[in-house]
Amino acid sequence: MKNIYDKALKAKQRLQDVVIPTAFSYAPVLSRLANAEIYLKKENLQLTGAFKIRGAFNKIASLVEGDSYHINGVIAASAGNHAQGVAYAAQHFGLKAVIVMPEATPLLKVSATKNLGAEVVLSGDNYDEAYGRALEIAKERDLVFIHPFADEEVIAGQGSIALEMIEACRDITTIVVPVGGGGLIGGIGSVYKKLCPKVRVVGVVAAGADAMKRSFDSKHIIKVDSVRSISDGIAERDVNAENFALWQECVDAIVIVVDEEIANAILFLLEKQKLVVEGAGAASVASVLHNKFAIKPNDKMGLILSGGNIDITMLSVIIEKGLLKSNRKMRLKVVLVDKPGSLQGLTDILSSVGANIVQVEYDRTSVMLKYGDALITLGLETKGEEHKALIREKLKASGYTFSEIS
Repeated sequence: MKNIYDKALKAKQRLQDVVIPTAFSYAPVLSRLANAEIYLKKENLQLTGAFKIRGAFNKIASLVEGDSYHINGVIAASAGNHAQGVAYAAQHFGLKAVIVMPEATPLLKVSATKNLGAEVVLSGDNYDEAYGRALEIAKERDLVFIHPFADEEVIAGQGSIALEMIEACRDITTIVVPVGGGGLIGGIGSVYKKLCPKVRVVGVVAAGADAMKRSFDSKHIIKVDSVRSISDGIAERDVNAENFALWQECVDAIVIVVDEEIANAILFLLEKQKLVVEGAGAASVASVLHNKFAIKPNDKMGLILSGGNIDITMLSVIIEKGLLKSNRKMRLKVVLVDKPGSLQGLTDILSSVGANIVQVEYDRTSVMLKYGDALITLGLETKGEEHKALIREKLKASGYTFSEIS
């Protein structure tokens, strides 16, 4: 742990004129909900949209400073954030960068990596397959492999976040960190336990990728066969032995959040904090919103928002579902007699109760319909559960047959 702290101090110097010292700011709405004083470390606003640039840049800088300056280039396997960090650092030092990504990687992250000058190779159905291919290419082309989390220089780079947080606010009592491979919590936890040993360090994993939680609780490494989560940035299958040993020294607890809770946190941050945060980045907030660990009224907490590179398609789905669950949107299927004026009669009724129609689909060919009927699918903007109840009551009173789409 001491070694990580010393390396983090050097990493902070290397990163001083490179990364953004991101804001560590008070979150009033979340603080009120949790009955605590909560601050957000906004690494979603970092240069490449995530904290990963810190570790990647620090690692490559350490290579350039040493005897290995004449390396042919660097290579990494990544689903996105580490890729952009490596690409940025390689471009900074004039090195060739090759990034191997799973074939299903969102276009946003592929394009962003290419825009930083890296060669992108799409290979495999998941990270592990991309990782294997990256090691093969590294050997074939004599490139230095930059691991996303199992490297002391990478971990130390992530630890620079803690140094910034302590400079900004030294009396934090609890920090909450998303956990994937463990490099972020290893770096931040090591620095905090060195400088502020009484601070409680809490990690957060996704339920669909909980090998870290199982391993931490059982005190021995447990592997899982597969992972699945909307938080691709923390969806790690395997537990690294060195990082696991480090957690035993600097992590106090690891908790689990499910995808539904992560989606709620993404929407909360968008609405209440005006921040776009990816699933992994929102995991820390999800753990607080859904009471995953004990919080005392006098707690002063620091939550890491690790990244903001969310796929726009995923974000739109989360918003749509969030509006439905919070009773701000309603979707209906209504059966009408297919004749002139029928649709207008329906819309007049909806207008009379203040329902704003935002989507209409008209189907008269479904085999489920009687001849002469039409099926109308409607999307409505609503003002809460009472408003939705009024809409149902009005439609029933007017003799309409309808069903709700959840």
